[in-house]
Amino acid sequence: MRLLSRWQNSAGERVRIALNLKAIPYTYLPVGSLAPGEYLRLNPQGLLPALDIGGQIIPQSSAILDYLEESHALPALLPKDPLLRAQARGFAGLIASEMHSITVQRVRRFLQTDLELNSEKVQQWVLHWLTSGLKALEETLRDRHEHFAFCFSDEPGWANLHLIPQLSNARRLGCDLSAYPELLAVEAKCVELPAFRLARPEAQPDFPSAI
Repeated sequence: MRLLSRWQNSAGERVRIALNLKAIPYTYLPVGSLAPGEYLRLNPQGLLPALDIGGQIIPQSSAILDYLEESHALPALLPKDPLLRAQARGFAGLIASEMHSITVQRVRRFLQTDLELNSEKVQQWVLHWLTSGLKALEETLRDRHEHFAFCFSDEPGWANLHLIPQLSNARRLGCDLSAYPELLAVEAKCVELPAFRLARPEAQPDFPSAI
């Protein structure tokens, strides 16, 4: 099993966390080490990450995570209770489908180069959508009927592996996180765990300082 990704790719970080939590052996393959055009041949979508299983490619982190949960049932990343499972998926969905997907580098580059928005306008766009999402996530955790250590369970899982990379992204993009104590409390627990630490960008072999 090979994970094709890049150190600074939060979707890839989600998958690395999941693989670590499930203790699934895998080989990390930086896309920068491939020959020109090779990654696009393997994954016509051209987006990161992709999971290579014996030559069969799974694109998109959401599809990869579904595959891992279905093919390696234990430990489960989703709660047993159907309602909590749905809530965890909904929490993660806001991050993956709304926040991450419209603030990624290719979107920001399009706004700046093709639509000719200046850097201030692009930053305004980014902070608007990040803040909107973070407020919703914070309220979701604050309004839970039951308090859990890790979002929707007392064990780290689906919601957490989406949240932690997104908080790092938000910081990197200039978003002040001080207004989100519930999110930060969960983050503080997660970042102490090996599964999350080993998935961090700086722990990857293609991280610039490691080259």
